[in-house]
Amino acid sequence: MDLNTLTKLLNIADYKVVEIISMTDEEIHLRIEPYKKKEAVCSGCGEIHKEGYLGETEVVVEDLPMGERRVYLHIKKRRYICSKDGKSYVEKIDWLRKGIRVTYRFARHVNRLTAITTNQEAGWYLGLDDEVIYRIDKKMLEEQAKEKLTSIPSAIHLSIDEVSYLKYHRYLTNVIDTDRKLVIWNEKGRKSEVLNKYYEGIGEENCKKIDSVAIDGAKHYISSTNKYAVNALIVFDKFHVIQKLNQAVDRVRKDELGRARKEENYELIELTNCKQRFILLKNKKNLSEKQQEYLEKLCQINEPIYKAMLLKESFLEVYSCKDEKSAEECLKSWISQAFKSSLTPFIELTYKFTEKMRYILNWFRKKISSAISEGFNNKIKRLKRMAYGYKSD
Repeated sequence: MDLNTLTKLLNIADYKVVEIISMTDEEIHLRIEPYKKKEAVCSGCGEIHKEGYLGETEVVVEDLPMGERRVYLHIKKRRYICSKDGKSYVEKIDWLRKGIRVTYRFARHVNRLTAITTNQEAGWYLGLDDEVIYRIDKKMLEEQAKEKLTSIPSAIHLSIDEVSYLKYHRYLTNVIDTDRKLVIWNEKGRKSEVLNKYYEGIGEENCKKIDSVAIDGAKHYISSTNKYAVNALIVFDKFHVIQKLNQAVDRVRKDELGRARKEENYELIELTNCKQRFILLKNKKNLSEKQQEYLEKLCQINEPIYKAMLLKESFLEVYSCKDEKSAEECLKSWISQAFKSSLTPFIELTYKFTEKMRYILNWFRKKISSAISEGFNNKIKRLKRMAYGYKSD
């Protein structure tokens, strides 16, 4: 095969193919050299060295395949004594990366592949060991993190939520720019001190520019935001409010299921078991005809669940109000009803909603939601599964 043709196919700036070392049906080994002898840039200090030459060493790196053949490049690197620290370093080549024996474009290819599948599957596809894939991907992720997080990004509209990243209540706090739909910062933990780091990182001026913050009602996030983002409107968003309502309904279901088991009420057990819980949590408008019949039957034979469903449906009227004032009246009326319901989960909820009433009503001023945070949380959990086997966080 013509060397000039191979050079064009390889398409590495300032380098040419000088020899075909070997070629099989599976792989091809090429020796490449620069067109002109360049000054050596030290991989230790990043400066040009003219003195302290120690000789040359040949490295073999894998490049993107040609056709169905894996491509290996043999490159000579010069070695110098660094004038800064007196240690020995090889010269730096822009399209290679220290610590991984592949070209930068091949590393990008691996990184894109591991973004949509697991390391094991990426290794199988590329014919590489899982550990090799891990080292390449980790190097690329470190570079991307350094590039994107050199300075902490600020935003005008934020969504803040936590996600579990390990067993035994290990959490991350995520800060999301809802305008750009990007996770712009995260940190281990979910206390106010953790979120304080973000606000302190962006500085006082950027904190003052924050217009709104959507949260899940957590006190530590509220206190931190009130302290730093003094001009921000804190919104206990609709998504999490409905989520807490559903949790209260499910607690009532569990209580009634436990009582039914003690009384050996098999009909109620059948209607309140875990398989049926999603019918109670779905919006009534979205129920199928069969599910509606089931719900009506359950409400007829069990008063606490009937009350819980009524309270859930009546609360949704708050968000049907046209303005904040009428919503406040509706919410206060609902709190009064829930308090008199004798359902412990809803009575507990009335205290929470009373305490955070102004944050719930702020939704009518700024309809920002942290539902996007839940979407990112699911992506983070998926990435965790894909990165199974990584030995570092």
